[in-house]
Amino acid sequence: MEVSKSPQVAGSQGFTPSPFLDPGPVSAPHSLGILQLRRDHLIPAVLAPTDDTSYAEGKVENTRFGSFPHTTLLNQPWGSQILASVVDTGSRSSRSKKRKREAGDAGDETRGAKEEGSNGLVRAATASSGFAHLVPPTPETWTLCLPHRTQVVYTPDYSYVLQRLRVRPGDHLIEAGAGSGSFTHAAVRAVFNGYPSNPSSINGSGVSSRKNKRRTGGVYSYEYHAPRAEQLRTELQDHGLDNLVTVTHRDVYADGFNLPSPDAPCADAIFLDLPAPWLALKHLTRSPPTASALKSLSDTASGTPTTPTSSDAPLQTTPQPFRSPLNPHAAIRICTFSPCIEQVTKTVAALRSFGWLEISMVEIQHRRLEVRRERVGLQEEGLRGANPSAATVTEAVQRLRDVEDRAKVFHGLQKEKQEEVMRRAEAVEGEGKTGKKVDVPPSRMDRLERARRDAEKRELFKEGRLVHRTEPEIKTHTSYLVFAVLPREWKAEDEERAAKRWG
Repeated sequence: MEVSKSPQVAGSQGFTPSPFLDPGPVSAPHSLGILQLRRDHLIPAVLAPTDDTSYAEGKVENTRFGSFPHTTLLNQPWGSQILASVVDTGSRSSRSKKRKREAGDAGDETRGAKEEGSNGLVRAATASSGFAHLVPPTPETWTLCLPHRTQVVYTPDYSYVLQRLRVRPGDHLIEAGAGSGSFTHAAVRAVFNGYPSNPSSINGSGVSSRKNKRRTGGVYSYEYHAPRAEQLRTELQDHGLDNLVTVTHRDVYADGFNLPSPDAPCADAIFLDLPAPWLALKHLTRSPPTASALKSLSDTASGTPTTPTSSDAPLQTTPQPFRSPLNPHAAIRICTFSPCIEQVTKTVAALRSFGWLEISMVEIQHRRLEVRRERVGLQEEGLRGANPSAATVTEAVQRLRDVEDRAKVFHGLQKEKQEEVMRRAEAVEGEGKTGKKVDVPPSRMDRLERARRDAEKRELFKEGRLVHRTEPEIKTHTSYLVFAVLPREWKAEDEERAAKRWG
């Protein structure tokens, strides 16, 4: 099952451009927006002005920091701070509605604060606390908040992969093993150089005709699992990228990468995120593979399952004459994504059998560094973002002396109180008041209060030592990346043409 690209183009010719490529200055209806609650906590939402929902305010995003109706998110500049709203969650129940009708409006400040909007929805009142930031969708933010159907390719990996594949605007890229679509969105942004206006203007060689010299970039995504392919197709339509991505449900091990259109895919770069990428390499050649290469591949893949078992719809396995899915006029670069070194060795052996050159392997271990100022000392007690421990031995000794002095004063007062009771027992009235003033070291409450007063006069952002710390865990899908290059096929005609031109 395949997706046909629509011939429409953005702007004046029929549809709104994708927010991933041109979000515009403000959020728009029926477009994707990202609610950023914390640094790594983001929520995607297709903003709807009206929606069939049980909330009186329309469609609402409920988070731990408050509720955000879509009416408060629409037509807002990107990066705006959106305050949470008071949403009547109990009104969704018929029993709650009945109780509210019986109770009336008396004493209900929340209902009194709400007004009827022009679109028929209740205008929500601003809550006393809670906010989020509305940011435009990008491949980086989408990777952090997309629904996980498989393990995803994170930003440190796909940014390096696209750089090593030398993906440029106008290129055609093959992606096998689409999964959750993280790499798909990043690849679309890398190859984008305009929306296709007339796909038939590109001939079978992958080069534009003379009337249309610009080659439109595109991504050809293949997925074996039918529900995942359908879900990715739906997401791309919601994101406005369906004109740039062709999603195909297929077993590439058996059926390869060719599509019915003679100009597709005509790939310049290839990314394989498959359990056994070496089994798909026999379809990624410029000419039919030789018998020796196929025999070498079968020896390499012996004892390895070729296709995972699944209850999907039957796949097309009709044999077809060989047609290369690669661009014949450019060098092709490939990257395979494998979690095990055994997969790497089999992939490298297959690449060598099929004529790939400059084979190398890379492992990426991404860590985030936190840079901040560190303030250490007993004077930081009670202040936020500081370490209230002794910075020197002198401070520690002085604090111990203060604690001992307070203990002595406490026990001394207890002893004086006992002596006073004994004197009163001897009926000596008026005695027992010594009038002596005791110098007591400050208590913890006194120290905290003094620190708060001093902090108002200090420039805390300039104090302390500038330090950096590495996060303890690697938050990425660590795998092995194998890269290779397939040069142009050099024929006798090319040699004659070069000799005639260059002598």
